[in-house]
Amino acid sequence: MNAKIVPVGVSARHIHLTREHIDILFGVGYELKPLKPLSQPGQFAAEETVAIVGPKGRFDKVRILGPARRASQIEISRTDAFQLGVDAPVRESGNIEGTPGMTVIGPAGEVALERGVIVAARHIHFQTKEAAAWGIADKQLLKVRVHGERPLVFEDVIARVSDDFALDLHIDTDEANAAGVATGGRAEIVDA
Repeated sequence: MNAKIVPVGVSARHIHLTREHIDILFGVGYELKPLKPLSQPGQFAAEETVAIVGPKGRFDKVRILGPARRASQIEISRTDAFQLGVDAPVRESGNIEGTPGMTVIGPAGEVALERGVIVAARHIHFQTKEAAAWGIADKQLLKVRVHGERPLVFEDVIARVSDDFALDLHIDTDEANAAGVATGGRAEIVDA
């Protein structure tokens, strides 16, 4: 059986914003300026950043990822959650029901998010044909060995399958630091 090798993408703290919240934070009609493309087609890191403020702390220069989304969402690591004083649950992106909120500050205004703060569940994006070739189904839980300075195996890695995705393992900075791996590293699916 051929090894199922996957590139690693390390996701630092970031925010996704709705069109409405971009207007409040940057001014009506403001368009985010792409800084660099991300691994997923059509997505980008924007030049713009915002501040996020929790009960115990604040982070400035939090990168916005574009394009605009249907719901605003802040993705942080567990370490970030401790520093901010927020009990962010581990969730799949987009699953923000029952999550805490936070204040977001931009150059033109601020938004008090009622919900949307999560620690993103580790996951692998698969293009549909790739997933089918490897016998992997959407939402399947995988076991993945990360080849870093301190190799380790992550369990319960969620398979996310779509025609619009490109192959990439997404882990947060806490997970990457634990394994001693960076974006561009590699991982191997060891149990599907």
